[in-house]
Amino acid sequence: MGAHQGQSEEALQSYSEAVDWINGLIPFGIRPGLERIYLLMERLGNPQRRLKFIHVAGTNGKGSSCAFLTRTLMECGYNVGTFTSPYITKFTNRFQCNGQDIPEETLVSLANRVMPLVREIAETELGSPTMFEVSTAIAILYFAEECYPDVVVWETGLGGRMDVTNIVTPIVSLITNIGYDHTDVLGDTIEQIAREKAGIIKPGVPIVSCVEQPEAINVMKETASKQRSSLYLLGEEFSFDRLKVSEKGQAMLFRGPFREFELEMSMLGEHQCKNAAGVMMVLEILRQYMAFVLEDEPVQRGFEATFWAGRLERISTEPRIVLDGAHNPEGAETLAKSIRETFSYRKLNLMMGMLANKHHHAYLEHILPIVDTLILTEPDFRRKLDAEALYELVQELKAAKAKPELEIIVERDWRKALSLLESRTEREDLGVVTGTLYMISDVRAALLHQTDSEKGW
Repeated sequence: MGAHQGQSEEALQSYSEAVDWINGLIPFGIRPGLERIYLLMERLGNPQRRLKFIHVAGTNGKGSSCAFLTRTLMECGYNVGTFTSPYITKFTNRFQCNGQDIPEETLVSLANRVMPLVREIAETELGSPTMFEVSTAIAILYFAEECYPDVVVWETGLGGRMDVTNIVTPIVSLITNIGYDHTDVLGDTIEQIAREKAGIIKPGVPIVSCVEQPEAINVMKETASKQRSSLYLLGEEFSFDRLKVSEKGQAMLFRGPFREFELEMSMLGEHQCKNAAGVMMVLEILRQYMAFVLEDEPVQRGFEATFWAGRLERISTEPRIVLDGAHNPEGAETLAKSIRETFSYRKLNLMMGMLANKHHHAYLEHILPIVDTLILTEPDFRRKLDAEALYELVQELKAAKAKPELEIIVERDWRKALSLLESRTEREDLGVVTGTLYMISDVRAALLHQTDSEKGW
């Protein structure tokens, strides 16, 4: 054994070494298939079998739904584990117990447990486990052997059927909605994408869904009946009425199969009412069929206190600036609608930066009609979309979609773009930063003067 090989076998010494090792697996990409993660779990003694999961999939709204679930169950006195992606400020954000990140030293020790197994599997014909597979294994170990939560809120990474998180059997599943995202992996029709997401529906496990397209609804009904799972569908088994809307929050009435329930929330936008309704239905199933003790007051407190960074988040008041990580067409449609109904303003100044792999044409069709000044920039990330390419797209759509007086500024450096946004947003105006969450996390850290911001998928 040469010296170099000997060194590579040494244990990870620090948090940054552990994160670098895990992120070093990114070149292995997103490889569908569950064989590697099943093998990894088997070698670890299948710790996932000792946990209760609420599995959450969908195109948009997964993160917000996980936030509602986590906060509300915590308010009701439960210990809650949460596994989500991407993270906004730090790698450890992915693995939380009762809203607190995994301690850095715990991440290091769990990474050291997983590393030799990853190397063994890499030598087989299966190839190396990916970054997301390793993160998932660490999450399961953390919950099963370190912090023992009563329930784990478990967000899919991509799709559902072949997603690494699908190795668990949950107590209830939630599919928020279906839209066009990751079509390179999941297929390019609503029906194909719905089939991938419906892959989390397990035999006999109740499923809640807020999907709306007829073809997506058909897929949910067909899959649920095949799996003999009870399906609770927004608009059929449960619904909601919005009662009031302001810049500070909103109120809604949830109507479910067991009762009606009024709740308030500080999260903004009609889409958050849909997310909250789906979550409320999940909670009702836990309360009604699984002996969870969920009293009315803590449930109401939970919804009211839920906060999710970078989702219609008002980050500064002078100038008034809102951050929103809308990065696909459905997100843009929701953002445009939410801005118009939630805020009053004279001019809307919007800064955007995107990754190179998204449906930006449809995105711009939704967003351009409401913008007065558009600042195009680039996220500080390897797969960024060149600001000039974005400018070309805007020019194509400008005549049909934009206000005649739309002003467009191209500033590749996002820091300079942010300064421009701040200086141009006067007292009666609204500034919005939108696009990929990688840029939102940087902008958020800059505006809140956080120095240790990391970001990643």
